[in-house]
Parts: sequence; structure tokens; C-alpha cells
Amino acid sequence: MSPTDLETQAAGAAKRRRLFYFNGGFFQQKTVRRILNLAGFDLQLGKPDKDDLVAVWGKSPTSHRGEKVSEITGATPLYVEDAFLRSVGLGREGTAPLGLCLDRQRPHFDSSGPSDLEELLASEPFDDTAFLNRAKAAMARVKDHHITKYNTHDAALAPPPPGYVLVIDQTRDDASVVHGGGSVGTFREMLVFAQEEHRGAQIIIKTHPDTVAGHREGYFSQDHTTDQISLLSDPISPYALLEGAIAVYTVSSGMGFEAIIAGHKPVVFGQPFYAGWGLTDDRQPIDRRQRKLTRTQLFAGAMMTYPRWYDPYRDESCALEDVLAILEAQTRPQREDQRGYTALSMKPWKRKHLQDFFGRVHPLVFSDSPKPGTKTLVWGSKPYDFPALRIEDGFLRSQGLGAQLIPPLSLVMDDLGIYYDSSQPSRLEQMISDSLDLSDASVARARALRKEIIRTGVSKYNPDADSARIDEPNAILVVGQVEDDASIVKGAPLFQTNAELCQAVRADFPDAHLIYKPHPDVEAGLRASASVPDTLYDTIAPVSDPIALLENVTRVCTNTSLLGFEALLREVPVTCYGNPFYAGWGLTDDRAGPPSRRRARPSLDQLTHAALIDYPRYFDPVTSLPCPPEVALHRLAMGGIPAPSRKLWVLARLQNRLARFSSLWRG
Repeated sequence: MSPTDLETQAAGAAKRRRLFYFNGGFFQQKTVRRILNLAGFDLQLGKPDKDDLVAVWGKSPTSHRGEKVSEITGATPLYVEDAFLRSVGLGREGTAPLGLCLDRQRPHFDSSGPSDLEELLASEPFDDTAFLNRAKAAMARVKDHHITKYNTHDAALAPPPPGYVLVIDQTRDDASVVHGGGSVGTFREMLVFAQEEHRGAQIIIKTHPDTVAGHREGYFSQDHTTDQISLLSDPISPYALLEGAIAVYTVSSGMGFEAIIAGHKPVVFGQPFYAGWGLTDDRQPIDRRQRKLTRTQLFAGAMMTYPRWYDPYRDESCALEDVLAILEAQTRPQREDQRGYTALSMKPWKRKHLQDFFGRVHPLVFSDSPKPGTKTLVWGSKPYDFPALRIEDGFLRSQGLGAQLIPPLSLVMDDLGIYYDSSQPSRLEQMISDSLDLSDASVARARALRKEIIRTGVSKYNPDADSARIDEPNAILVVGQVEDDASIVKGAPLFQTNAELCQAVRADFPDAHLIYKPHPDVEAGLRASASVPDTLYDTIAPVSDPIALLENVTRVCTNTSLLGFEALLREVPVTCYGNPFYAGWGLTDDRAGPPSRRRARPSLDQLTHAALIDYPRYFDPVTSLPCPPEVALHRLAMGGIPAPSRKLWVLARLQNRLARFSSLWRG
């Protein structure tokens, strides 16, 4: 039975060992030190005993120091290297890693003898069905989301027309080449064989990212180009390149491993860790590697069991799936924001958090008119006579109301419409339709997220309110809204007042006990809305926790409120008198006649994936990094979110006194 990756790591961390280092990088790189500490090692300076370990960074220029100390003292060397999925950005540019490979024999790329990884691949049964299913799902996720070691590619760049032979360059004298059976001659030989074995085919040499960035020279240059051979230095996704290749040639590049993930059988001229297992065409075989592995088994060993993965948000060891979620979140700005944005007519208090979400690649330009060469961002559904991307708060937003100027942890950006305007399609609507094609692993992730939302009681605003208890056998929660809110104006065709909503619910459910919940903005005096006569309901639930109310009702009735979605997440029946984004998919009792274009019938978890994973972006105010929804949920559930700035605090207090002038800060 194969141990899971986290079980293996936990067992190792339980037996703490002293780890001595003689390389300044171990002192300077806080994340590397932290991963080692979580793996069970206490880093120290001084002279080790034979029962201690000595940290050695791969085969770096300083690695001989640790190896010499190990030889003299008898202490075991611990070879440290970046994991196979490292970061968004290059390590040479200071980006911290999301994982490390730790090996007590030699670096995984050193083919002079077995490494811990090689022995793992040679001996581990890899017969745990659940573990292999996880590996298969993670491998598909890596490929589908184009997740690679450095993730510096531009998603907008298209690969060359298919049918080419891909030859992968590496940085000159890299340790993985020198200690993996490669040399200058090996690269020259590889290029010759690529031409001879594919006569007439176009040869594309993929330049290494470090070479493109000017950090290190490669083995190939313009001197090697001909009518048949070209260099490719554009930051195109490796998986996009691999998709159009008819053959892949490498010496020892990690992209050869990615070629295996993509379904290729790469021709390998060196001796990397992934060669010799029956998945490569080896031109320099390693006789001691005789086992045949499947792609899934190789991936499981190299990506799930061998590395030590790190979650920088929770500051803890984690599983590969957590790292994939992190990289998906962190690469989203990198891939979507390359052109930069001009944000139109944004209120001053919103500008900092808009920069956090959308200004990481290029700083946002704030203006009253579009700027050439950039995409245009506008808030909400205000009409414009030019193409614009509409942004709004996400559905797991904050601890406190947006109307109180609390910065959000999530925002949505929509290139088709906006989710609450049912009069036209939105990107969320398209995502919900497409959710029927989600993998089982993606649906399972959404289900886990939904269950955690239920467990923690998290909602959109998470107000500090009392938990009202309603002891009625047939209680229905009627959700009040701000009557001039855009979601009412755009998505409530039957009626738009809370009084009319209560009248309709009373008519449809005459025997129910109606609990009316006013909108929090109205309760706080921040938004105006007509009062509802108390004859139209049985109980009012003012200034109360809406999520706690859901535990005491048999149904929720709403026009378009997000509380209907939060009820749906908890599998409470929902009747919609308007057309919110979650209506019309067969999951709600719809009274307004939802748009006919909503034909798909997703499961609740498929809808959850679209609304909470695919559609929003999330920002972690603790680390100031883009983050997955699970991290935002963790922050909202655990607290500890930094308070708004003093300036916003003062402005929020002023607006409480000036609520009738709310147009000054809304928008």
C-alpha cells in the first residue's frame, strides 16, 4: 500500500534532526529554511556530529563545502533542490519556492548512482488505487492549466503551426547536464539526430527561460539556425508547444518530464530522473533502471511522494493539490493581465485593492476615459458605448459590509456582462453551462469547498451579528434587499419591492411562518429602502446572522439575494421570484421564468465550482498575494484579517453620519 504524500512527510517531520549548513543561501532564503524546518530539520551553524546532517544545495558552486564537511565528520549529506513545480517567476529573480526535493544520497539529476527518488521509483509498489487516482487527476490538472516549473509564459501567445520537432535547450554547464550525462557534444548530437530522424520537418529549438532573461547562456544560438531550424524564445506555454510537436528531443531538461505528462515519449540523450522507466526513448540507457512504470506511477512518485510542498498562506506543509491551487491562483494575473488595464471612474477608496487584484503585472491606470493599448475596467452594470470588462464584489467577500468600505477578498471580472444582469449573458452563466464538463476531481474540490463553507458558517460579508433562534416547524425566510440595487433593477422582472415579495410569498405559502430579514445595508442605515408593513410577515429578524437563520428554516424566498445562493450551498430549498445567477439551472423553484438560454442542468457542486472557483479572483490580505478560494475561506473563518486603513476607518464613520449622501462613496 502506497503511503500518502502528507503521511510520509508527517512521519519524517516527527523525527527532528539537526541540519548544519555552509552555504549562505540557507541563511538568506527564509522560505527554504521554513520548508526544511517543517520537514523536521533544525538548521544550525557549527560542527556536526556523525548523527547530524549537512545541507548541500544540489551541485552548486558551493556544494563542495557541505560535501567536504560530511566526508570529514561522517554526517549524512542532505541534498536540497527546487521541486519540479517551483513558482511564478524565476528563482534567480528572487521568487520563493513552493517546494523542495530532499535527498540523502545525491541530487535527483545526478545519474552517477541511485538517488532517493530513483530508489522510490524502483521499489514503491504504486498499487494504491485511491493514490493513483489522485495522481491521475493532478497530472491532468497540470496539463489542462499549463502549470510548469516557473510559469512565466504568456497565455495569449500561440505556438507555431503543428507538425514540428521540438528540441529543448538548457543553460550551459547546468548541474543537471554536467551530472546527467550531458555535454556540449551531446547537444550537438541531439540536434543532428532530430534532423536525420525527421527529414524535412521543421525543427524548433526551445530556449531556456533563464537564457531569455539574460541570466545564463544556452547551448544553442542563432548560429545553429537554418531554413529548417529556428530558435523559439517567446514565452509560450510548454504544454501548448508540446501539443503541436510530432517529436520531442531533450538531454535532461525538466520539460522532458512535462513531455511525458503531455503524452509524448521523448527522445532523451542524457540520464535524467525520468529516463529508464519505459516512458522515454533513451539514447544513453541507465542499466540499473529496469522497471517499467506508467505515466501515472512516475508522476505519483516524482510529484506527490518525493517533494516537500509548502503552503505560504497557512505556513505549513501541504499536498500537491494545494500547490496546484496556489499556482492556478497566482498565474491568473500573469496570464490575463498582460495588456494592462485602465479603470474608469473608480472611487478613491477602491483604488488600492483594485491595484492588488488587477495591477500586479502592469499598474492600473485610473482615468475617466479609455486608454489605447489597455483593457478597460468599469464597476458594475453602468452602460458604456465601448467594450469594457465589468468588475464586482465576489461571493466570499469580507468580514464586514462593502458599504462600510471594508476591502474585499474577492472580485469578479466579466467580459460578457455581469452576473446579476439576467437580461444578457454573463461569463459566469457560460461557466455554469460549461461546468458539466468538469473532471471528477474538480467537482470533488468544489464539494469540499462547499462543505467547509457549511462547517465554518462563512458567508459573503460575515457580519458580527446575533444568532437568532426560530422555533417554528414551517418557517420560511423572506430575504429583503435594497430596492434600487442593480441586481433588483436588472434581475427582478415580476416586482422590485420587499413588500411585494412578502405578499407573493404569503400567497404561495399561506400556512408558513414568514421570517422577514432586512438587508444589512438598510439595517446599518447605509442604503435606503421602503419599510415593509409588519402585517406581511410573522417575525422580523433584524441585525441577526443570516447563516444561523438558515439552520432554522425550511425554505428561503428571495428576489435575487445572494443569501439564496448561500442557502442553496447548504441544500436549503430556495424559491426565486427574480432571476439571480443561480436560478434557472434546475436547482431552485423559479417563479419569474428564467432566461431560456440557461438550458444546462449542473449539479450543486458544479454550480459551486463555477461561482466560487472559476469566476472570482481572490486576494490574501495577510501575504498580499493572489490566493485560492480555500485560503480566502480560511481567512474569513479564522479571522486575523488586517483592519482597514485609518483613512478608510474614518471615512466609514463619516458615511454612517451622512448615509443619505451615499452617492459620494458608492460606485
